[in-house]
Amino acid sequence: METANVDKTALKQVSDGVYLGDLATGREASVKYWRIDSEATLPVHQHHNEQIGFVLSGTLVALVEGEEVTLSSGDCYRFPSQELHGAENRSDEPAIGIGILAPPRERPDWGDV
Repeated sequence: METANVDKTALKQVSDGVYLGDLATGREASVKYWRIDSEATLPVHQHHNEQIGFVLSGTLVALVEGEEVTLSSGDCYRFPSQELHGAENRSDEPAIGIGILAPPRERPDWGDV
């Protein structure tokens, strides 16, 4: 068995104010810990992975196929494979959450800083 703790997870900046950390990676899925700082934007992108996540704290505006959806603490979300999506943190506080990607995903190609 493997374990991980968000307080001990190293976050890597993948875009201005956007951070990802690996919690667990298996053959079929991976779990990411993410933080999007106040006024930061997760670039709009798509990938072959299905993505399911949960907002632990804060508020985001998800940009999904040209529409805006507000996600707040306690909300769960799912992006099907190839769905165009991104997010903006328009609040004064960081947004923090967990994302599960199947199959596992490496560093995003838009994350070259």
